[in-house]
Amino acid sequence: MIPTRYAVFGQPIAHSLSPRIHAAFGAQLGIEVDYRAIEASRDTFEATLSVFALAGGRGANVTLPLKEDAFALCTQLSERARRCRSVNTLVRDQDGWHGDSTDGVGLLRDLDRHGLSPAGARVLLLGAGGAARAAAFALADLVGELVVANRTPERASRLAGQLGARSCPLDAVHAEGSFDFVINASAAGHAESTFDIRPTLFAAAGAAYDLSYGHASRAFLAAARKAGARFAVDGLGMLVEQAAESFALWHGRAPDTTPVHVMLRAEA
Repeated sequence: MIPTRYAVFGQPIAHSLSPRIHAAFGAQLGIEVDYRAIEASRDTFEATLSVFALAGGRGANVTLPLKEDAFALCTQLSERARRCRSVNTLVRDQDGWHGDSTDGVGLLRDLDRHGLSPAGARVLLLGAGGAARAAAFALADLVGELVVANRTPERASRLAGQLGARSCPLDAVHAEGSFDFVINASAAGHAESTFDIRPTLFAAAGAAYDLSYGHASRAFLAAARKAGARFAVDGLGMLVEQAAESFALWHGRAPDTTPVHVMLRAEA
């Protein structure tokens, strides 16, 4: 009998905490979990995913840079995945891969956990890739105003247009005034980029949030703190919350995320 397997796909992926998170959820609920990290580029993802399915793969998470590629490979899509055209969670059934997006709900749950509410806020979103799309669609119905900025202005304009939001070039964000939230959903931190953030970008109680965590989030959060952000939070909590949503989709039971948050923060 082929064992049931789960995995996270991305590039790079060796640093991923997802295997530890899902092992902790499984131990908590008495569910044996075989969950691995699998390296795949955009060129190799489809073939690697097929091999995984043949070896008993029944569920997967997808991270940079594969979320929009995963969307294209699905035979079925949840409404939230269809809206944002991004997939970070795959469920295998007899018809193929069912795609879902748990990033948005993970972000909102983590903001709430930190006591940060985007309701009615003026929000700047940096980035327009798969993670940015999921965040944008989760925020769009809550915030007062959403401005999307990206290194490629056309991508920002396309995403903003789908949301009824506004866009601007990345090098023009400081002309947009101050924001209650500045959310980094770009891959700049992974590329060791620096961030030009001026104090005028943040409102009096402004918050900075990076969808990445660990080393990839440090440059953005350091620049935000220097610019006067009152709150500066990385995406480790979002990772845990979106993982919990994925786990529930695969196993039919929702884990308690609090002890996993505590465990990972103690090690950070």
